[in-house]
Amino acid sequence: MKEDYYDILGISKNATAAEIKKAYRKKAIEYHPDKNPGDPKAEEMFKKSAEAYEVLSDPDKKARYDQYGHQAFEGGGFGGGGMNMDDIFSQFGDIFGGGFGGFSGFGGFGGGGQHRVKGSNLRIRVKLTLEEIANGVEKKIKVKRKKQAPGTTYKTCTTCNGRGQVTKIQNTILGRMQTSATCGTCRGAGQIIDQKPANADADGMLQAEETVSIKIPAGVVDGMQLKVTGKGNEAPGNGVAGDLLVAIEELPHSSLQREGDNLHYDLYISFSEAALGTSKEIDTVSGKVRIKIDSGTQSGKILRLRSKGIPSINGYGAGDLLVHINVWTPKNLTKEQRDFFEKMKDDEHFVPKPEKEDKSFFEKVKDMFS
Repeated sequence: MKEDYYDILGISKNATAAEIKKAYRKKAIEYHPDKNPGDPKAEEMFKKSAEAYEVLSDPDKKARYDQYGHQAFEGGGFGGGGMNMDDIFSQFGDIFGGGFGGFSGFGGFGGGGQHRVKGSNLRIRVKLTLEEIANGVEKKIKVKRKKQAPGTTYKTCTTCNGRGQVTKIQNTILGRMQTSATCGTCRGAGQIIDQKPANADADGMLQAEETVSIKIPAGVVDGMQLKVTGKGNEAPGNGVAGDLLVAIEELPHSSLQREGDNLHYDLYISFSEAALGTSKEIDTVSGKVRIKIDSGTQSGKILRLRSKGIPSINGYGAGDLLVHINVWTPKNLTKEQRDFFEKMKDDEHFVPKPEKEDKSFFEKVKDMFS
């Protein structure tokens, strides 16, 4: 089981953005590869701390993590996991300040190593039925993404000599100041195009269609965004590919209504069925089931089918299916039927006599949300 991100950084769930950043910097310095050469445990903690910071420093990711936990980022490489050293130094290099150089074992960042440019992310929307959301599903989606054109070669950038950065020295009233900036020629990649096919763009890239397999976990919600690492646009040279961001869209169901992990079903029965009792077949997300309606069932009664709802994305079981009983009053009666009900007006069996278990509408709503 994955460690809690807050525990990894040693902070509470109420920590501010400044406190989260401060806690991460402390952990990053403590477990930095330059301070712990050849220590696999320190390297692992360095990666875990960066993964935790990536999620908790982003308000949207933090909100999803607080609500759904690690499950919000799982399935097919979704979310904050799987960071490597290149990702960490590329994204969070400013956290370390000038106290550490690059880590040569992983490409070297910050202290003069070559910067690895990341390709742009791609965004798609995936429509899911309620059944797919309840059971989890693997989708194969065709995506058009930029890939390095076959035959494209690169050479070291002569402007920055492969460093990805250029250093400038300026004379100021405070003395000579040295500043570093991303190389404008190679845009930080340290490499420039040497040769490329005629049909490739200026970066030596071609757009190609690729089928991407996306494993979507059960319990996702409408509007949730998942991430497939490395399936966005590729980057020139030795860069790393961007990510594919997958937005979930929940399709309406013909008879079921979702409310969190619970489902609602409106069941209409006739007056005679309510009086005599019956059995009915209803829809669920795992197929049809038959339920028993007791004789004397009142309109508005709610039957709760335990664990027939949507599985919790946190893995804490499943919600319930709430069946709302609606007794259908006939609008048109034959003369014989009308005569029968006229005779029953004053019959003691037809006079309303609500008992203690016959709860009011408001009590039923209260129970439903308790």
